[in-house]
Amino acid sequence: KGKGLFATKNIRKGETVFVERPVVSSQFLWNALYNYRACDHCLRALETAEENAQRLLGKSSLVLPHPEQCSIRKDLHQQCPRCQVMYCSAECRQAALEQYHQVLCLGPSRDDPTHPLNKLQEAWRNMHYPPETSSIMLMARMVATVKQAKDKEWWIKAFSQFCSKTANEEEEIVHKLLGDKFKGQLELLRLLFTEALYDEHLSRWFTPEGFRSLFALVGTNGQGIGTSSLSQWVHACDALDLPMLQREELDAFIDQLYKDIEKESGEFLNCEGSGLYVLQSCCNHSCIPNAETSFPENNFLLHLTALEDIEAGEEICISYLDCCQRERSRHSRNKILRENYLFTCSCPKCLAQADDADVTSDEEEEGEGETDDAELEDEMTDV
Repeated sequence: KGKGLFATKNIRKGETVFVERPVVSSQFLWNALYNYRACDHCLRALETAEENAQRLLGKSSLVLPHPEQCSIRKDLHQQCPRCQVMYCSAECRQAALEQYHQVLCLGPSRDDPTHPLNKLQEAWRNMHYPPETSSIMLMARMVATVKQAKDKEWWIKAFSQFCSKTANEEEEIVHKLLGDKFKGQLELLRLLFTEALYDEHLSRWFTPEGFRSLFALVGTNGQGIGTSSLSQWVHACDALDLPMLQREELDAFIDQLYKDIEKESGEFLNCEGSGLYVLQSCCNHSCIPNAETSFPENNFLLHLTALEDIEAGEEICISYLDCCQRERSRHSRNKILRENYLFTCSCPKCLAQADDADVTSDEEEEGEGETDDAELEDEMTDV
């Protein structure tokens, strides 16, 4: 997917390689149903750490110690006066208004199921169940940004630098969501997308092939954005200078809290939306990456951090797979990469395992008996 990004100087392990803001980003639609838990522009968490923990634990009586370590400022929160979309600050509300929100603001139609934008969002939710990893609204914000822009060609050029291949002809791979069994769903999305957002400057994005390319663009380049007020609170608590006994008690409390949350809500996830990042999208994949992305500022600012020393001239690689996926067999890893990113991996780990049998990992073998409908739902979820 990437064009390749190379170190211009020696980078030490733990050092920040770069910090980047997205060209465009969007909150996940399922999250938006749950009281806009994140700023609709920068995706900063809007819940306090205590509210975040209470929701994930399903326990409204939970009280977190050291509440002063929570950085959420509810007194700064603002909403769009017309559609009530929530923002973490006046600055974010204004930035959204200036870039795309004038086009996307539903105003008094926010609860009207017949409004074209609401129809588009509802169709997406019916096809793409949580946990989401992409959003039709990322595409909508791209269109809205161009519609509002004075220099439309600049923005079109900015979006055109992202990979939008729908297939890899050399390896005969088609993106898994663009195959025959999804044709009906894609065509429905395209018609609704056109009804809600058509723009003459972007007419090619609304054609069947152009829409497929746009869909592939957000599918292969969309970076999940993780923000969490609870995570921020934990980091702040870790930095507290406490007497040994108090430190042990606080650490034990936090450990138990995460165990209880995992029991109640599954593995703790803090992914609020997705965005398109120019530099991050240039990074190629490795199953043994030398850098990783994170969101330590609790908003959409992406930090790329070195996992090991990287020498000048060496390629900076990230992993397109999560930690669990990286532990799967070479065959399983490449199945995910081929379906989602249209390539076969030849990183050092995959080359070293080239003679391994082409068998899937246990997790995939267990799911082989699922029906086609179940597989289709899972694949729509995995975009």
